Amino acid sequence: MNGEILILQHADSEHAGNIAAALQRDNRAYVTVEVFAGQSVPDDLGNFAGLIVMGGPMGVYEHAKFGFIPDELQLLTQALEHGKPILGVCLGSQLLATALGAKVFPGPRKEIGWYDVSKLPGAGGDTLFDALPESFMAMHWHGDIFDLPNGAVPLLRSDLTALQAFRYGKNAYGLLCHLELTYPQIDRMVQDFRTELDQAGLSGQEILNQWPRYGASLERLGGELFSRWVELLE
Repeated sequence: MNGEILILQHADSEHAGNIAAALQRDNRAYVTVEVFAGQSVPDDLGNFAGLIVMGGPMGVYEHAKFGFIPDELQLLTQALEHGKPILGVCLGSQLLATALGAKVFPGPRKEIGWYDVSKLPGAGGDTLFDALPESFMAMHWHGDIFDLPNGAVPLLRSDLTALQAFRYGKNAYGLLCHLELTYPQIDRMVQDFRTELDQAGLSGQEILNQWPRYGASLERLGGELFSRWVELLE
């Protein structure tokens, strides 16, 4: 498995999407552990060159309900100690923040749908986020937020969420909003998480209807961002 990337997936619909596309463009091999299907989280990173942790509907504080959470935190800690590139998306960013000692907690309300995000000063000159415009529309699907870990650099914000992305060290990134999603993924999430949408008073169809307006930009910006992350694996 030398040089392969380990991907941890927590929901069928929340797979690596455009992150996997970036890996494939660079001929990078990867192994996906389908945690949602009962596959076990490895207890050691071994020769994996990097770690990607995807989103999911659970909370990082639900250890008793989801026994894999401590295992993933241990892997993240190991990756940090060995300086291996890390990319955490949504739940993955919350797990990374937790591994770094930051608090994760419910936000004032769920942020689901298309919302504008803006770069923070720390994004200027950042290896990944320098590629993004000063503000852009991103897809969001989260209820929990986090404090900035000690020593981390804040990168993005939205009107509702003061911290949407951060970098720790040179190659560990947490991204709360979604730049990896494709239309089929969002379509599946709307179906899978219909109860959550109903409870929040949101329309899944309205979210899907916005794809023609924002989808091409999302895929382009995500493609650039994730391609730059793949370069960190060198």
